[in-house]
Amino acid sequence: MNRDLTGYRKSYEKSVLEEKNLPESPFALFLHWFKEVEETGGVDEVNAMTVTTSGLDGFPKSRIVLLKNFDEDGFVFYTNYDSEKGKAMRDNNKVCISFFWPNLERQVIIKGEVHKTSEEQSIAYFKSRPRGSQLGAWVSNQSEVITSREILDKKLKNLESQYQNKEIPKPPFWGGYCVQPIEFEFWQGRANRLHDRIRFFGNGNEWVISRLSP
Repeated sequence: MNRDLTGYRKSYEKSVLEEKNLPESPFALFLHWFKEVEETGGVDEVNAMTVTTSGLDGFPKSRIVLLKNFDEDGFVFYTNYDSEKGKAMRDNNKVCISFFWPNLERQVIIKGEVHKTSEEQSIAYFKSRPRGSQLGAWVSNQSEVITSREILDKKLKNLESQYQNKEIPKPPFWGGYCVQPIEFEFWQGRANRLHDRIRFFGNGNEWVISRLSP
């Protein structure tokens, strides 16, 4: 099988990223970009982000999760602690997260260290989820092999009956992670593949700003 994709080509000309317009904090720039993507539309889930971990098998692995909170303490998402990514982060807490927003021809890559959020924060978020999502967290032994879809459906029905008219507790194996950045790279598409790449590198209490060659 061969599929020639050499004809796929696009010129990026929607914006620029110049040092004179940069804030001192990468968090401020991320918030500005995030709001612009929201306001311009064209992205189904602005908060969709790729999380890359170093796998237990020695291979890096990336997957999409949903960002649920961010501030200067870091970027928060929720998952099963016993999932493949949960085990990978337990053994190596150095991760990379990234965002791609094609509507504005932008990408953000963030390196950092990941830690579990507090149990209180995880419980508070779990309570805010729809009941179906709450039950789904109990149903799935995430990343484990199952023989059929019917196993999940049957388990869900049993749990729906068990918790009918009852509050659903947060599973002990499920909760939040916070990625605390040490480096940001902001990528703005430009014409002729001469893209703007600005890196913020954490140096103590300061951020060192550099321009990278495209």
